[in-house]
Amino acid sequence: MRGESLSVPYGMMRGVTGRLMLLDTASLYFRAYFGVPDSVKAPDGTPVNAVRGLLDFIDRLVKDHRPDHLVACMDADWRPHWRVELIPSYKAHRVAEEHAAGPDEEEVPDTLSPQVPVIEAVLDAVGIARVGVAEYEADDVIGTFTARAKGPVDIVTGDRDLYQLVDDARGVRVLYPLKGVGTLQLTDEAVLRGKYGVDGSGYADLALLRGDPSDGLPGVPGIGEKTAAKLLAEFGDLGGIMAAVEDRRSKLTPTQRRRLDEARPYLAVAPKVVRVADDVPLPDVATALPRAPRDPAALETLAARWGLGGSLERLLVTLGS
Repeated sequence: MRGESLSVPYGMMRGVTGRLMLLDTASLYFRAYFGVPDSVKAPDGTPVNAVRGLLDFIDRLVKDHRPDHLVACMDADWRPHWRVELIPSYKAHRVAEEHAAGPDEEEVPDTLSPQVPVIEAVLDAVGIARVGVAEYEADDVIGTFTARAKGPVDIVTGDRDLYQLVDDARGVRVLYPLKGVGTLQLTDEAVLRGKYGVDGSGYADLALLRGDPSDGLPGVPGIGEKTAAKLLAEFGDLGGIMAAVEDRRSKLTPTQRRRLDEARPYLAVAPKVVRVADDVPLPDVATALPRAPRDPAALETLAARWGLGGSLERLLVTLGS
């Protein structure tokens, strides 16, 4: 049961142990955009496939997992300059236009960009908490909410980077969509060990060692995922691996030792880039799952303007149940 104490701002909670669900919102609306036909349109012919797809995602997630709290985490800055200063190639291939005074513009499909403000307006009118913090990615917002959580946490994302937050002892798991949102991989430490040979705390080291072309992370040349997992199993973490580089008696091969030694400049900065922040200055927001719309009049206008139809109606029924 969801009690009245759950309606206070999350930042001021004390001892609440309800389940918190954190949405990596951009990851989900991108999936909705590519998973729902662009023939789904508003009355004026504007595509709303990402909007309606995301509402269907949220409806299914709430039905299946019954969170007490729900936060749509946003990318206020999808490519923070403090990360780029450390690794200039970070997400560089996804930049549409650079801006010296603010966030760079990301390459987004032409028919998706206009849907993002609609998504934001609908979430606000429904009353689902929406949090983005200047100079931080949604991943960092998720990392900070997770660090502060008093109870179990479900992180919904199509981004494997957030596997680093999985923690069985704290009840933190990642719900990773395999196909739409109807088929989710419930990612706990057993899944990570089975697939990657590491637990949540080791995943960030695995990722920075192997690299990630989708994020512009070069990794250590010649150190792929399997080798990285073996090194972490042998030496514990990145610090242990680098200590082994110094120790000529360690079991590193000469080639591994040379490659890791040559990669020192990258390995010195990569942890700060790859590991999600857990100290973002979050605003105080009411995160309790809303039972009724926050702004019914605005929601009615949005529903009519954008033809949200059954997707919105189903979500409202689910939230009120």
